[in-house]
Amino acid sequence: MKRVLAVMLIGFGFAAGAVMASVEDEIRSRIEPVGEVCLQGDECGEAAAPTQTASSGPRSGSEVYDAVCMACHTTGAAGAPKIGDAGAWAPRIEKGLETLVENAINGFNAMPAKGGCANCPDEEIKAAVEHLVSESQ
Repeated sequence: MKRVLAVMLIGFGFAAGAVMASVEDEIRSRIEPVGEVCLQGDECGEAAAPTQTASSGPRSGSEVYDAVCMACHTTGAAGAPKIGDAGAWAPRIEKGLETLVENAINGFNAMPAKGGCANCPDEEIKAAVEHLVSESQ
């Protein structure tokens, strides 16, 4: 009887050990880091070298409009004059293209600077303003 009891205890011990190992593996997988921080100057593998996309030059006014300006100037959101609405654009156009470009670059009323496109160069913003004006006269 003692042998049977000893065998059962050993069997339960192995089973408990296997269960504990499985639980520990699950815990390790849940708390393992999802990434790592790579500071400039550190060698962290391929993640350390961000790829630069070659620019083919500044985008056209219609490309910038489609990417940035369209959200507000197509719907009239936050009071933005809609593209093609000559009545809404006439008083703005009378102030001159230079003023419109300056307002677009620096922000005006509810419109943030550069329409929220912080990485757009001024020449692209100017091209977008010229596109909006040409479509709204």
